[in-house]
Amino acid sequence: MRQRWSKWLALAAMLGGLHSASALAQQNWEPTIRAFEQHDRAQPVPPGGIVFTGSSSIARWASLSQEMKPLPVINRGFGGSQYSDVNHYAERIVVAYRPKIVVVYAGDNDLAEGSPKTPQSVLDDVQKFVQIVHSKLPESWIYIISIKPSVLRWSAWPKMKAANALTQDFARQQERVQYIDVATLMFDAQGNLPRDLFVEDGLHPTAKLYAMWTAIIKPILSKRFASSAASTACFDFLSKHRGVRCEADQRRHAFL
Repeated sequence: MRQRWSKWLALAAMLGGLHSASALAQQNWEPTIRAFEQHDRAQPVPPGGIVFTGSSSIARWASLSQEMKPLPVINRGFGGSQYSDVNHYAERIVVAYRPKIVVVYAGDNDLAEGSPKTPQSVLDDVQKFVQIVHSKLPESWIYIISIKPSVLRWSAWPKMKAANALTQDFARQQERVQYIDVATLMFDAQGNLPRDLFVEDGLHPTAKLYAMWTAIIKPILSKRFASSAASTACFDFLSKHRGVRCEADQRRHAFL
């Protein structure tokens, strides 16, 4: 009995520690989130665009807007964040912009060495993110970028790969949710992870890796955004000309 109570107390202490650490981290990110909001008050962002959010691999993507042109992209990543942190701020850094498309990258920090989180807990947070966004923006598309392998966190790659598989299976079963695999093409023909894909810390992407991600992600978003724009234009046209069908209306399901 004592052993059982000891196990329960240890589990409670661990969960309590996780909650405290998460709460402290979120307090530390509050100035960053407020800075986003202050910037938006000075330069309002039109609704209907594309929001990228997530951890430092997004936050440090300084060339994102330039590389994604002409897509209307805004970067709302904040470094060091986990999926639970993105969920905590999702209303303010995603929903507030009323985007047509949301792109999220997280999970990397969740499964770093020493973290008690598991692939299943990452999936749980992914599911929560989708629920938060779609509860307010049911027509928006959500694109989940796979967790990347890295030199620094190579020992954690098996867990990350397992989380990716769970996330991919989940996305297949959802409406307006798609998984984007950026991990597979990061390996060379021999199955190795090229060192020049990462800066000195062995974790964050170099310009070469960001260019690779752009080549994978941009065509997917371009096709979806063009489809959304065509559907919106068609709806506006039909609302003024009842009984008339436009080409976008006839073809829209081909993109879904």
